[in-house]
Amino acid sequence: MAQKPKIRELLDESACAHNKNKKSACNAPTPGATTGGCAFEGAQISLFPYADAAHLVHGPMTCVGASWETRLTHTSRPGRDLTQMGFTTGISTNDVVFGGEEKLRQAIDYIVEHYAPEAVFVYSTCVTAMIGDDIDAVCRQAEQTHGIPMVPVHAPGFVGSKNLGSRLAGEAVLTHLIGTREPKNTTPFDINLIGEYNVTGDMWQYTPLLEELGIRVLSTLSGDGRVANIRTAHRANLNVLVCAKSLISLPRKMQERYDIPFISVSFYGKRDTNASILAIATALGNADLIERAKKLIAREEDKLDKKLAPYRKVFQGKKAVLNTGGNKSWSIASALQDLGFEVVATSVKKATEADKEKARATLGEKGILMTNPGQEQAKIIDEIGAHLLLAGGRSLFTAIKKRIAFADVNQEKKKSYGGYGGLLNLAEDLKNALQNPVFNNVARRAPWEK
Repeated sequence: MAQKPKIRELLDESACAHNKNKKSACNAPTPGATTGGCAFEGAQISLFPYADAAHLVHGPMTCVGASWETRLTHTSRPGRDLTQMGFTTGISTNDVVFGGEEKLRQAIDYIVEHYAPEAVFVYSTCVTAMIGDDIDAVCRQAEQTHGIPMVPVHAPGFVGSKNLGSRLAGEAVLTHLIGTREPKNTTPFDINLIGEYNVTGDMWQYTPLLEELGIRVLSTLSGDGRVANIRTAHRANLNVLVCAKSLISLPRKMQERYDIPFISVSFYGKRDTNASILAIATALGNADLIERAKKLIAREEDKLDKKLAPYRKVFQGKKAVLNTGGNKSWSIASALQDLGFEVVATSVKKATEADKEKARATLGEKGILMTNPGQEQAKIIDEIGAHLLLAGGRSLFTAIKKRIAFADVNQEKKKSYGGYGGLLNLAEDLKNALQNPVFNNVARRAPWEK
């Protein structure tokens, strides 16, 4: 019988070096931690790209809006993309009093009959966790009835932040999916991508290069993922953690359980993409593969530098402020430096201790790490004389007020900025932003105003 994940164990992560030096765990809940996104939202973000699975929210109707369609997590799956459907049990006041387990059973039966998913992820929420609905028991019974995986995800919003929710999602996949099926065949260069959600097709920028080298992506968590593939993830030769320190518990436990080593990489910017391809080849331990990877990197770098030359002239001497979250605090900063920008400040409000270290190393000692960007970014723009603000949509008004260029690099973005091709996309968008007169004109007073 599977047990509920123990929050304390997930917070005290042995693979995180910083936990040894802190009195409390890196992701320990703090007052106000869920205002930037709760654990339920983090769990859905991590699992939602599985387009062949139904994602059933066991809670009030309003909880469906937490993560549904907030990211363009592209899928190549033929047929119906189930992430376009919002499934919920719609818990009401009556259910709070009498329990919602029967409603959950009926919802699962309906989904299986009408949508034929490969699996059903059942997410507990604050309300159903507090009233004590046993989603594990309902899922076990439904799995026996329908013959497909039913995955209970214990990530009610009140337990902590999005980072913790991601870990809880990884725990659910490890407990109920990984190791439950054997692959049809294996290769010496099979890898799993962990924490790659294929937002705007980022994953598709670099996986063709891996395939060219003969490296096969056996499964992903969870970009362009398939339930059948993640069930075979225990047969991979390497786990590749892509810009997602919050999921570090999963590859660490897979190393302990299945003896699969893991590395952590980033595919934002030229330098990081180069280093990541070479790191994967090196970790797989084949001399010929390493040499072929070096040749591929040299070829792609040469092509990219020629295409970036005109953009670098535009970006020369330009200063940028970056206000985003988590790993992007340093990965996007690195990409900006590859384009010729001076990154003067980045936000680390939602970053892990490891992310903060990487951000400091990327920006250097003079770089500013903003812990309260909402209040700091406007002041920094004035003091440093920044030309560009990269952030989420809410910061657009700061850019307008300060009359500097703006680019949206958060989850609402519409273009891929990953890999070599994504860096070219980023360069084009930033050039257009810097040359767009609207940012300078929109905040001007009308001629008749004093």
